[in-house]
Amino acid sequence: MKFGSKSLTIVLLLIGLVLVNYLASSIPVRIDATAESIYSLSSGTKTMLGKIEEPVSIDLYFSKDASGLPIAYKNYAARVQEMLRQYVRASRGKLAFNVINPRPDTPEEEKATASGLTPQVAQQGGDPFYFGLIVTQADQQKTIPAFTPQREQFLEYDLSKLIFSVQQLDKRKLGLLTSLPLQGTSPQEMQMMMMMRRQPQPSQMITTELEQSFQIIAVDPSATELPAGLDVLVVAHPQGVSPKLQFAIDQFLLGGKPVFLAVDPASQHFKRQSNPQQAMMGGGPQNVSSDLPALLGAYGIQYDAQKVVGDIENATQVQTGGGGIARYPIWLSLRGKDAFNAKSMPTAQINSAMFIESGSIAKKEGADVTFTPLVETSAQAGDVASMMLQFAQPDDVAKQLTPSGKKTIAALVTGKFKTAFPDGAPKDEKPADDAAKKDEAKKEAPKPTEFLKESKGTSTLFVVADTDWLFDDYSVRKFNFFGQTAAEPFNDNLAFAANAIEFLGGSQDLISIRGKGTSLRPFDVVRKMEAEAQKQYQAKLTELDARLQQVQTKLSELQTKKGEGNRLIATPEMAKAIEDFQKQQAKMRGERREIRRALREDIDRLENRLLLVNLLATPLLVGVFGFLFYRNRKN
Repeated sequence: MKFGSKSLTIVLLLIGLVLVNYLASSIPVRIDATAESIYSLSSGTKTMLGKIEEPVSIDLYFSKDASGLPIAYKNYAARVQEMLRQYVRASRGKLAFNVINPRPDTPEEEKATASGLTPQVAQQGGDPFYFGLIVTQADQQKTIPAFTPQREQFLEYDLSKLIFSVQQLDKRKLGLLTSLPLQGTSPQEMQMMMMMRRQPQPSQMITTELEQSFQIIAVDPSATELPAGLDVLVVAHPQGVSPKLQFAIDQFLLGGKPVFLAVDPASQHFKRQSNPQQAMMGGGPQNVSSDLPALLGAYGIQYDAQKVVGDIENATQVQTGGGGIARYPIWLSLRGKDAFNAKSMPTAQINSAMFIESGSIAKKEGADVTFTPLVETSAQAGDVASMMLQFAQPDDVAKQLTPSGKKTIAALVTGKFKTAFPDGAPKDEKPADDAAKKDEAKKEAPKPTEFLKESKGTSTLFVVADTDWLFDDYSVRKFNFFGQTAAEPFNDNLAFAANAIEFLGGSQDLISIRGKGTSLRPFDVVRKMEAEAQKQYQAKLTELDARLQQVQTKLSELQTKKGEGNRLIATPEMAKAIEDFQKQQAKMRGERREIRRALREDIDRLENRLLLVNLLATPLLVGVFGFLFYRNRKN
């Protein structure tokens, strides 16, 4: 009977453990102890999920049975599934999540292919596998064709963007305020080009790219207000912008709508149009720079429209007039991780970009904004006055350049901005003649309209100190393909522009989502121990390897001495020398093994401690729990 009671107790304990595990997995409470909260949804995602009106279906396609599937993809698939389950929990019933294994020659595989998912091959000899996502709301469908572990830090952003975009029935509205022919030759320039017998220019590829996602609405610089209903505003090389339109831009930004601003100290487009003879005859040079000093100054941004950035390290190779090749430091060819912010969405996947006679921007001292550099030069960069570059050769520019540290070419500026117009909207110009003044005085003074003096929430401004990079000339190589004009990008300028504007035009909830770390965490303690041990023993190891190399060389020389008949001549002295060298070689190899073992001694000791803790932790905790339970029952 006593034995039966103990057995019953053990069975009940096992049942209790199963129930505890079940309840723990069912209770919607999670503790994320990771450094960057990679397993937690951001507030922007939760807000976006709370705005879903109609049910959304999420289908994750993953070929888990494919042969040769790397463990990294299996782990990442589990990570994606866990993240999507969090989305379902936070959506309050608005999201339905399914995991589908598209085996070969099945309807599931056909649907994956028809929906645009891309099969991947991870290694030679392995089966193609699907690892993508289809999100559907009513008749709207969006996809992530293929997940990759390399983009793990932006997993939440990619998922949230997809769920947000499937709910958008109409294209978002993008206002384009520019003095550049990004949409092709403007009507104002058409007549001039016809008089000069020049062909009108087609739209730049960046505009064509954006038209796939946005409805582009042109804004004239002389306008006094912005079109209604804009989701994002792009201002590129602003010239002649009326004060009232600047006020409208200010209120648009302070109202929570994002603005993309590209200014330039030396636009190549206007440089090519300038007429040197007109300047020599007193007509004045054409203005090739652009600036919005009132707005930039109010938002805590420092920019000098008279200075161009040069970078000796990132200079572009150009062909000189004499047919030679020279490095042109004011034409920047930026490459690598040091140039682009890997933690920000617009630049995370950018590897190269070209900027032509760009300026630089910086945060004003004391400005209460968050200034995040996205594109930077090397430390060998400096400023050159733009007026000194008109007739300067590449070598002359390099001589004028004094390196003064890294320069920021593009940045994301966020925060609560103060208005650039504290007195309200600019007033219309007063009539000049006395009669008109009297008529104006008789009129009743208009009531002052309400306006924003600071941002309602967090405002977002994307600033780039160059505009030439938006042109095809500096981003793609065009060629004829079966009678059609095709283009091949030779850098990531197009991707950078599209990423930036897509990022801004998504929603304020998406903009607030930041890149996170990955689930693959390096063992920093072990890494530091390895570096310290390597430093401690490296000198001994280097000396020993050198001595061992000398012994091996002498031994080889002795053993290869041949006489007549290709026989080894071995005197007693030589035989003894060979034997001594062989002993030294064996001894030194033993010493080298000891040094290499010492390199891992502390690390192995740490691994053994961790292994012991892992093995004993569970039984110790169970034992402590059992002891406390027994003690409480006894009392």
